[in-house]
Formats: sequence, structure tokens, C-alpha cells
Amino acid sequence: MSIRVYDIAHARAGDKGNTSNISVTAYSDEGWQVLRRELTPEVVLGHFRHLTPGPVRRYELPQLRALNFVIENALGGGVTRSLAIDPHGKSLSALMLTVVLPGHNEGVARA
Repeated sequence: MSIRVYDIAHARAGDKGNTSNISVTAYSDEGWQVLRRELTPEVVLGHFRHLTPGPVRRYELPQLRALNFVIENALGGGVTRSLAIDPHGKSLSALMLTVVLPGHNEGVARA
């Protein structure tokens, strides 16, 4: 059974220059284990490929059950240079939540 990130976590995004910073925080310990295993930098880069060539770096914050992704070259040159209406902030955290996690995740519920 496949699930999406939004089934087990919430996300927030920030930006600095041409770099997006998106944190994904699991609702439960079970969801945290799924995120750690399946939400890899490669999966994220594949999902954001239409916005950036990368790279994507992932940092783990186990005490918070969170992953922080630093996605370079994702903001069309930066907030003040980009012609896009909102290539950052809420729109990118919402995009992160739509990532499909393909593993066998039965029994993982939103807490």
C-alpha cells in the first residue's frame, strides 16, 4: 500500500537566496520510521525535478521526528529575482506533502 507524506507528517518551508529549506515532521513514531526509510534525498529530488537540478541534502532530527531537506537552485534565482508568483514557502511544503512513499506501510496512521 502506498501513502503520501501528508498521511503521516506535516511540513514547513523557508528560503534563503536560491535555496529552499523544507522540514517534514512525523505525527507518530511509526510515521517517523517510514519517513527515515523512504523519504530520501533521491526521492525528493525526483519529485522536485521540474523545479531544480539539485542537489538535495537531508538532515535528520530524531528528537523531533523530523527531516530537514535543503534543496538548492529551487527558487528561480531567489525570491527577489524569480518571476514565479510563489516558488517558495507554502507552495513547496505543500508539494513535499504530495510525495508518494511506495513501501509497505499498512498500520501507519496519523496520530
